[in-house]
Amino acid sequence: MQLEIGAVTEGKVTGITKFGAFVEIEKGVTGLVHISEISQSYIDDISKVLKIGDIVKVKILSCENKKLSLSIKKSQENIKQNNEDIKDEKKPFKEQKKEKEKEDANSAFEDMLAKFKKNSEEKMSDIRKNLDGKRSSYSKKR
Repeated sequence: MQLEIGAVTEGKVTGITKFGAFVEIEKGVTGLVHISEISQSYIDDISKVLKIGDIVKVKILSCENKKLSLSIKKSQENIKQNNEDIKDEKKPFKEQKKEKEKEDANSAFEDMLAKFKKNSEEKMSDIRKNLDGKRSSYSKKR
């Protein structure tokens, strides 16, 4: 089999580390799938997603100094483009984090706005009481 950058092929998971999984795509030809190239969503423990002996589709990203760089995530992108019926995967972790930060910021702003409104209403109530008191004392003097 001719190994070409950009080619999608199947391989067998032969090893798992903290930073990625080793996949043998041919007899004696093994490459690394970095943890960031396994899935669109955040993965904290590779062994929860892959097991030794699993057969996976991988895309060949690069070959430098006889080291193959592979991607499971990008091989799935090709499948998605060819099949419109497949639902979108979860958003990438960075997008999820940004959305969470926006929600937190909106919530904090709404809390500040509610406090401001409450304080304003209390101050307006005090001002009205003072004005009413001054008016009634003014009318008593006449």
